[in-house]
Amino acid sequence: MASREAKLSFKYIVIGNTSVGKSCLMLQFIDKRFQPVHDLTIGIEYGQRNVTVKGRSVNLQIYDTAGQENFRSIIRAYYRGAAGGLLVFDITKRKSFSQIEDWLSEVKRSANPNIVLVLVGNKADIASQRTVSEEEAQALAKKHGLIYVEASAKTGHNVDKAFERVAEGIVDKIASGLLSDEEMAGITKTGGGRGGGSTRLNNGPGRTAKAKSSSSSGCC
Repeated sequence: MASREAKLSFKYIVIGNTSVGKSCLMLQFIDKRFQPVHDLTIGIEYGQRNVTVKGRSVNLQIYDTAGQENFRSIIRAYYRGAAGGLLVFDITKRKSFSQIEDWLSEVKRSANPNIVLVLVGNKADIASQRTVSEEEAQALAKKHGLIYVEASAKTGHNVDKAFERVAEGIVDKIASGLLSDEEMAGITKTGGGRGGGSTRLNNGPGRTAKAKSSSSSGCC
């Protein structure tokens, strides 16, 4: 009997400033729901979902990282082994966009050089309040060789597209030989892992896993 084709398993990181909607994007992607008041991420949140990409079954293992400066040293460890990720800013908060290149520098220092990143402009549902134009974001993405997607964690608009475009890029790099290391590609046997769900990871004894958000948008 022929062996079943191995399932691919990709480690994702979701990075960006606090309150840009990283956790809300992950929740919408995994559970298809929006939580208007969301706790600030302390350290790392984890979730996973199975998708089909270019005819292959792929398990996405997603690590949503805290945006606060004081957690940078903790989250750098999660960059290692990541095949892809979302770099998120809030189209209504210019500061979150102006710091994108700082986040890219973090990735270059800590992650695999062949990591696949998609730049996500979140909160497209309130585009009338935007302070960052789509043209500016597209230009920045082009400068750094990134794909740009505008999405809304609230309505679900383009959320699946953002996560799936990353997976498509990873599959292409595996096919071209740019991602050939088994640990990087995360190849596992078919049937491994749960279909979905998310949890928070406590990062040390005595550390609180979450704290109430004071953000008016509720997204972190």
